[in-house]
Amino acid sequence: MDAIDKRLLIQLQRDASLTNQALADIVGLSPSACLKRVRRLWKSGVIERQVVLVNPAAVGLCMHMVVEVTMERDRKDLYQRFLRSAIAVDDVKQCYQVTGEVDFVLIVEVPDMDAYDRFCDELLYADDNVKKFRTLISRDRKKFDTTIHRLR
Repeated sequence: MDAIDKRLLIQLQRDASLTNQALADIVGLSPSACLKRVRRLWKSGVIERQVVLVNPAAVGLCMHMVVEVTMERDRKDLYQRFLRSAIAVDDVKQCYQVTGEVDFVLIVEVPDMDAYDRFCDELLYADDNVKKFRTLISRDRKKFDTTIHRLR
C-alpha cells in the first residue's frame, strides 16, 4: 500500500459516498486510475465493507454499556465458546479479548434496562465459565471515531 492508497482510504473513511470523480480529484488521480485502486483495495480485503453511521439520538433512546467479563477457567476452548456466543448477539456491538484483570470487554447497546437484563440472562449468566462481569453505563458519548489512524 502506497501513499496514494492511504490518501484514498482516509477520504473514504471520511465520506464513502464520494463519487469516483470527486475522490479522484481530491487525491490527484485520473478517474480510471482511482477506480482501479479502489477496486484493488476491495479485492485485497483492505476495505471490508461500506456502512452508514446512524445518529442514535435521531432514531430513539438507547443505552450504551461497557461490560468487563472475567472468566472462571483459563481455557482456550471455553474462551472460543464465549466468543462465538458474544459475537452472535446483536446487542454486542464490539467484542475485545484483552489482557489484565478481565478477559473480555464488550460494547453493548440496548434500548433500556429490561433489554439489558435479558442480554445478561442470555449471554453472561448462561455461560458457566463467566466468573463475574462489571457493567459501566455510558452517560453520554463524547467521541466516536471509526477511522484507522495509522494511515496518516
